[in-house]
Amino acid sequence: MKIGALKETFEGENRVAMTPDSALQLQKLGYNCVIEKGAGSAAGFADALYKDAGVEVLASAAALTKASDVIIKVRPPSDAEAKRLSTGKTLISFFYPSSNEKLMELARSKGANVIAMDMVPRISRAQKMDALSSMANIAGYRAVIEAGNNFGRFFTGQVTAAGKVPPAKVLVVGAGVAGLAAIGTATSLGAITYAFDVRPEVAEQVESMGAEFVFLDFEEEQADGAATGGYAAVSSPEFAAAQLAKFSEMAPEIDIVITTALIPNRDAPELWTKEMVAAMKQGSVIVDLAAERGGNCKLTVMDEKIVTDNGVTIIGYTDFPSRMAAQASTLYSTNVRHMMADLTPEKDGQVNHNMEDDVIRGATVTHEGAITFPPPPPKVAAIAAQPKAPVVEKTREEIRAEEDAAFKAQTKTQVGLLAIGGALLLAVGLVAPASFMQHFIVFVLAVFVGFQVIWGVAHSLHTPLMAVTNAISSIIILGALMQIGSGSFLVILLAALSVFMTGINIFGGFLVTRRMLAMFQKS
Repeated sequence: MKIGALKETFEGENRVAMTPDSALQLQKLGYNCVIEKGAGSAAGFADALYKDAGVEVLASAAALTKASDVIIKVRPPSDAEAKRLSTGKTLISFFYPSSNEKLMELARSKGANVIAMDMVPRISRAQKMDALSSMANIAGYRAVIEAGNNFGRFFTGQVTAAGKVPPAKVLVVGAGVAGLAAIGTATSLGAITYAFDVRPEVAEQVESMGAEFVFLDFEEEQADGAATGGYAAVSSPEFAAAQLAKFSEMAPEIDIVITTALIPNRDAPELWTKEMVAAMKQGSVIVDLAAERGGNCKLTVMDEKIVTDNGVTIIGYTDFPSRMAAQASTLYSTNVRHMMADLTPEKDGQVNHNMEDDVIRGATVTHEGAITFPPPPPKVAAIAAQPKAPVVEKTREEIRAEEDAAFKAQTKTQVGLLAIGGALLLAVGLVAPASFMQHFIVFVLAVFVGFQVIWGVAHSLHTPLMAVTNAISSIIILGALMQIGSGSFLVILLAALSVFMTGINIFGGFLVTRRMLAMFQKS
């Protein structure tokens, strides 16, 4: 069977669904690859690169559709492209079936099977096919780059001979895939980064990336992201009001705002009002990644960059992944290749459209002349985090009672061990000679005292302490030196070996100790 990649016809779209590298991987699955002439040029992949990878280059979209059994592209097909489909052919692309009912019906009438890359279920096994996350990751990164391009200062703070430059303050609203990518990029550039999200499980992720999570002084149970397919749930009016009040408070201090908040199949929530824009400093930048759904900022204009009367730049571009076409094409083509791997379990170049498979069934929009959207929930769903049980603080009396009980238990243990040890020592003394017992008692006391000393040392100091102990215990070198003048060759040899090994123990022990203690010192 043949897999063909169409050239994107949407204005300004530079991505391509097949790269030379992904074509090589598809060929390993048993497929022959074809591509429309010039399809990869805007992304930096010339036709010659495809030919070198064994891909056939066809002159037109019509010829490619006719020759291919599986057609892959990035954007949803145009009406003209959909009309060229026929029974038995499979289309793989972004499709957005909930807002493209007419296109879905057209594909059904043509008898084509359609797999929507935007409908891949958000389960662990399908992460390698999650094209939405791949594109959101690029959009979040590119949003920070676009903001920096329109921001008149450094991201990082600097102290120079010409004066002190304060760091930029960046607020990321929404900590999904795009938001986390924006947080990571802004933090790596040296900005003071703040982030907000309505989902409770995101705070730790944000803080682990070096940003500060913005908490609201408002208590409301929010649905876990796993329970809502990885997306935020709709907030109550009270929570939304508290959220806007917090943003209004922060607006005068923030230099760059990146909004990413979206809820599936809904218009983007308004999170940054006219008043907040008016309160921002001149030269501030807002990048609205939700512009395609109306925008999180009230003043956002889709696909345009505007400057307000008070000098705030608002960017409403919707083609951030396409602005990094080479990277976006590489990731998207990899997602498509993984989807084809699931569709070709035998690696024999034949599509096995298994509707019992959670991932394939979830992404399938039309199949064998029938509309299969919306899909049933996957059999294996992400498990939502259980609410944490409230921690009950102990009273002083309870803490004192626990400490007393622990002390009594420890005392009983030590008394028992001393009693057993004394009994064993007495038993040995009944049969052993007096000269032996003198040395044996010293040995037992040394072991006991050493154990008590070591047991009370903090764990972080165990290594330097043991290194010093090794060095001190090498006092046995004195015995070896006394025996090295013996008349017996064997005794001299053993004494020399003892001096050599204890010498290593002494110098090595103190060297290790010095290095370990240096770790606890400020340079």
